[in-house]
Amino acid sequence: MKWLEMSTENCTVQRTLDLVGEKWTLLLLRDAFNGVRRFDDFRRHVGLSEAVLADRLRKLSAAGILTTVPYRERGSRTRHEYRLTPKGRDLWPVLVALRQWGETHVGNPEGPVLDIRHRDCGSPVRVVVECPDEHTALDPTEVTVQPGPAARPAH
Repeated sequence: MKWLEMSTENCTVQRTLDLVGEKWTLLLLRDAFNGVRRFDDFRRHVGLSEAVLADRLRKLSAAGILTTVPYRERGSRTRHEYRLTPKGRDLWPVLVALRQWGETHVGNPEGPVLDIRHRDCGSPVRVVVECPDEHTALDPTEVTVQPGPAARPAH
């Protein structure tokens, strides 16, 4: 079965984008990876309305990407911080890959906004697609793609 003969209804890329593919959601995840946890900080930094922000945070929490942790500042009511779960942290390579692509193709004349380096050796961090048998940095011409067990014929 060829790609155009397969249904895309159950495609994991499509299902993932349905969950996290909206611009504001990715920006919230970017901020969460950079230590933002509180509603007002997300709102101020990303620039979303309260209603849209509350909706996105609720969806990310319902999907298990963020979890809420109560906190209370002196003299205030209990509020919640939003923290990445292990499922959420698994999205880090996706965001690093988007950043890496952006640095290469849309760039900033002043250089990168974030400089991500390995803490132990100081080398820049990058995302690569690799084979587990030590064949690193593959490009699309070096792989074969075949229908998987969930592939279904197109209607």
